[in-house]
This record gives sequence, structure tokens and C-alpha cells, in this order.
Amino acid sequence: MHDRTIAILGAGNIGRAIARGLADARAFAPERIALTRRNAQYLDDLKPRGFRVGSDNRAAVRGSDIVIVAVEPRQIDGVLDEIAAELTPGRHVLISVVTGVSSAHIAERTGGRVPIVRAMPNTAIAVRQSMTCLAADGEGPALEAAKQIFDAVGTTVIIEEAQMSAATALVACGIAFFLRAIRAASQGGIEIGFHSEDALAMAAQTARGAATLLLAKGDHPEHEIDRVTTPRGCTIAGLNQLEHEGFSSAMIKGITTSARMAAQLYSHRES
Repeated sequence: MHDRTIAILGAGNIGRAIARGLADARAFAPERIALTRRNAQYLDDLKPRGFRVGSDNRAAVRGSDIVIVAVEPRQIDGVLDEIAAELTPGRHVLISVVTGVSSAHIAERTGGRVPIVRAMPNTAIAVRQSMTCLAADGEGPALEAAKQIFDAVGTTVIIEEAQMSAATALVACGIAFFLRAIRAASQGGIEIGFHSEDALAMAAQTARGAATLLLAKGDHPEHEIDRVTTPRGCTIAGLNQLEHEGFSSAMIKGITTSARMAAQLYSHRES
């Protein structure tokens, strides 16, 4: 992978996060990563690190082996039409992180000449802690290339393409849900007497510890919960109050609502 070049088209928040994560992981040297955006001046802060930035999508594709399309759903058709003639069979791999747009549609728009992988990372990719879901039409070098890229900046799982909208809700939207839970915990900490900076640090580290326990030990969350709850204890009292207030139900509804919306984003694109 170190000798390949990559273009990220539509370098907004997620595109920039991918570039920073790949460079920090030393999966790609910054000079091997090109980023494009309609208003390229918003990428000027990346130039000192060695990234190649600009607004010419076609030139970026010509100078790359791997193309990551990271534009908004309403913009993807125009971008695909623009770059289709530049995609070279046997050379390019096209990876889409665009919500709601199928591989079949991308193939139709680009002539189906290059392999396509859909990926759904989250913004923790910037700190190499993304959970990225990948989907492709069968195993092959393209899927393996995508897996190598996203394994360098977190963890990957291969899913069926039909599950990509659900993955968007749980993985991409989900990071915001967990951040909101951490914020709520820190606000509770302030109410019981901690300064805001201390409360946030304590809540964030506690959340990290909880996640690390599950990932390291492979236990079900309830197993770890049982280890810290005692009869008539303060933990079970707080947990029961959370459930009385609908904590689990609200989280589930948030995820299912986001999944429904993710499935509709492309169909609601602007004409």
C-alpha cells in the first residue's frame, strides 16, 4: 500500500479525517494523498503537512490509484459523471463513503469499469479509532485494499451492502449518540459538585474504560454491569432511574430513526 496513491474527493469533515488518520498511521505519506473540494481554500491548512490539495477532481483521479468519494449524497452524481472517463480498469479502485448510494448506481454512473467498495467509517478515523463497515460484490483485491486502508485507522467489519444504511446509523451517527451520552454524564458530574473540565475528563475516561472492557474481554454489557451492581446499591438505583426515564428506549429509537433517514438521503437529494 505504501507505494500507491489516493485521492479523496469531497474533503469535508470525514474526508479530512480519513486523510489525517492515514497519514498519522503512516499507511500513506501525505504527499501520496490528494484532497479536493469545490472551495479548495478550505484545505489550505493541510498544505504544510504535505497533502496535495485542489479543486480539480479529474486531475486528482488521474494522479491516484485509489479514489475515495466522500461528497454529500446530493453531489455524487455530478462527481461520478465528472470522473467516469478518468477511471482506468486494472488500475483504479473506487471507494464510496456516501450514504444511501448503492454500488449498482455508482457502477451505472461510471460505466462499471472499475471495482467498487462501499465504506462507512466515523470521524474517530482522525485518531485511528474508527469503526468502519465495508461492503463489496464478493471478495477480491479491491475489498482487501479497502480493508487495509481502514484497518490502519481503526477496526473494520465486512457486511452485506443491504446493511449499509443500518451501519450508517450505528457507526457514523452512533458516535454522536455516544458523545451526547458522555456530555450528559459530565453535566450530571457538574450537578453533583465537579468542575466542568474535571467532570468531562472523568466521564470520557469512564466511557473509554467501559468500551475497552467489552472489546478486550468479549463479554456482554450486562455481565460487566452485574459486576458493579450490588443489592440496594447506588449503581442499581441509578440504572433503574435511567430506565424509568427511557434511556435505553431513547437510544434504540435514535438509531432506528437515523437508519430510516440514511436509507432516504439519496432519494431526497436536490435536483
